[in-house]
Order: sequence, then structure tokens, then C-alpha cells
Amino acid sequence: MINVGITGQSGFLGTHLFNTLGLYPEKFARIPFEDPFFDDIDKLSSFVSHCDVIVHLAAVNRHNAPDFIYQTNIDLVKKLIFALDKTKKPFHLIFSSSIQEDIDNLYGRSKKEGRELLANWAKKNDSIFTGLVFPNIFGPFGNPYFNSFIATFSHQLTHNETSKIEVDKTVPLIYVAEAITIFIDAILKKTDNKELRISHSTERKVTTILEILKSFKSSYFDDGIIPELKDQFELNLFNTFRCYIDIKQRSPVHLKLNIDERGSFVETIKTNLGGQFSFSTTKPGITRGNHFHTHKIERFAVIKGKARIQLRRIGTKEILDFYLSGNEPSYVDMPVWYTHNITNIGDEDLYTLFWVNEFFDPKDSDTFFENVLPHKSRIVLPPIPPEGGLRREY
Repeated sequence: MINVGITGQSGFLGTHLFNTLGLYPEKFARIPFEDPFFDDIDKLSSFVSHCDVIVHLAAVNRHNAPDFIYQTNIDLVKKLIFALDKTKKPFHLIFSSSIQEDIDNLYGRSKKEGRELLANWAKKNDSIFTGLVFPNIFGPFGNPYFNSFIATFSHQLTHNETSKIEVDKTVPLIYVAEAITIFIDAILKKTDNKELRISHSTERKVTTILEILKSFKSSYFDDGIIPELKDQFELNLFNTFRCYIDIKQRSPVHLKLNIDERGSFVETIKTNLGGQFSFSTTKPGITRGNHFHTHKIERFAVIKGKARIQLRRIGTKEILDFYLSGNEPSYVDMPVWYTHNITNIGDEDLYTLFWVNEFFDPKDSDTFFENVLPHKSRIVLPPIPPEGGLRREY
């Protein structure tokens, strides 16, 4: 078992690394970190003492005063080193830097000098050091106007705001899940390298990316059609785009019910992608699911009976409840990293259509089980709100 601590655990990269390590409890124990630890040397030292591996991600990358960025990032490294000295044991230190090291700005300088400070400490103290220098990282849950221009564009397009390109250039990119794989590989292999330059997995012009995102808005956000995704980059970009949609306001999405003397007809899924369609019947009171995916695109469409669909983003407490009925056909799409379930809350069998963008592969199911309702042994059904209603629990 490897005890791993992540400074900046609540940030974009930190959240993804923390959650992904949690998928492998037999290999990793996650040592909790909170940002205020840097202002309390006893708490910081206690955190450090419980770690075998420390991944230093905490940093400021945007501020009106560049000097503040530089000084803050260097101070964070020095505080960490002070705590390491107090603990007096060897560690594996991993530092995340950026290709902005190559640009003459104070953020890039702070990352390069911070990396060198930790590398020198490791050399003097019989410790392993991995200095990772990444290209631009993008992915779900990045902060718009902060982590990535892709996060900014996605937020703007899903909130009916105008996207503006300041500088059009070709940008080297790596998806956050690819970056996390590199972190975990470094931990397991105990990679000792002061400056490990990470290659980008793709490069695209800013204008090209914006046009793809606009096509997602037109086909998926506006019309509910799953777009054609030509390669892995577009799949990653689509999953990133989807996470900026306001689920509370959008779901469930109601479908058109066509009725005549023969019965009814409903178009449930339109896709340019293919994938796998399934359907299920569920007995009254039974719950299916309580799992999440990290890259699959999935849609639940209720066509008969009454259902409650619940979602909770991994690492958070807020539970979203959506109520669907076959009398008013509707669907909910499952974002990545949201555990979800579906419960039959009616008196008759529930009929549900399921669509996923890829065939089920038992060798790579991308299905991880976690209860939507943590620490609850059974589900107590609340009174049913109006059809399509939303209730939030904390």
C-alpha cells in the first residue's frame, strides 16, 4: 500500500488524481489535504509525515499581480520543504510543472524554480524526485477563465454567452486522464527524473477547437443529438463540453410523444455515433446502477412506468433527483465521474431504454461501483414531486 498525499487536492488536476487513485484502494491510500495546511506548519508536517509519496500541485497560475503569482508559488514550495525537513524521512516527491517554464513570465519562472528547489532537496535527502513538465491540460471540471481556454469556451457555449478568440494559434494538448495515467505510472515505477518532458497527445488551432465545440452546442445542447466523434480527442472534448451543462436545469429532457389510434411513438435517441442500445424492465421498488464511468457517454430514457434517477458527482455530497414517467417520455444523460442509479418508484414494471457509445467490454468495462447515497443501507423513497421535478439533497 502506497500512502499518497496531494497538495492542491481540491484543484482541477488534484481532484482528478485523488478520484482516480480512489479506484484502486488495494494499491493506494489517499492522505487528505486541505489548503489551510500551508498556514499551519503543525498540520502541514502531520500531513507530510503520513505520506510515502507527495504530489505537489498547489499553485497560483492567475492573478492581477504577476509578482504575487511568483512569490506565492515559491513560498508554497519552501513551506513544503520546511515540513519535509521536520519529518526527517525519505519521500518520493512529484512536482507538476508546465511548458510555460520556457516562456519568460513569472508563472513559468515560479514553476521552474520550484521544481529545482524540490529536486535539490530530494538529492540531498536520499529521496526520489519526479519533475513532470506538461503541455496544456484540458478535461472535465476545469475552472473556466482559469484552467483552460477549452473550459472557458465550453462554459460560455452552454450558458449562451459569446466566445471570443484573443489569439489564434496551434496549441499542444493532453487530456487530463492521460496526465493522471502519467502521475500514477511515476508513482508505481518510482520514476527518478528531475525534468521529464511530457509529449502532447494532439495539437489543434484554437479556431478549430471552437468550431468543434460550436458543433456540439448545435447538435447536442440544442437538439439532443449525440454528435459524430471522429477520434479520441473529439470524445475527450465532448465529455469535457458536457460537464459544463447545468444538469439541474436541463434534466430530464422531455421527448415528443406522438399518439394516434394505433398507440404511441417516441424518438428516444438520435446519434451520429453508433454504440449499443439496450432495454430493461425493473420491478417496483428495485434500484439499478450505483456506478459511474470515466469516459463512456450514456443515456437513460424511461418509456413506461415511473422512475427516479439520481446522480452525484464523485467526491461531492450533492445528490440530484430526477423524476421521469412513461406518460411523459424523457431522458437523462450521465456525465462522466457522476455515480448514478435508477429506481422504480411506481406500482408496475418500469421499462427503460439504455444507450452507451461503445460496446460493453468485460476487460475494460469503465464501470466503477459507488452508491449514490453514501452511508445509507437502504433507500427511503420521498413523496413523488410533479413529473420531471428536481429535488436536491445534501
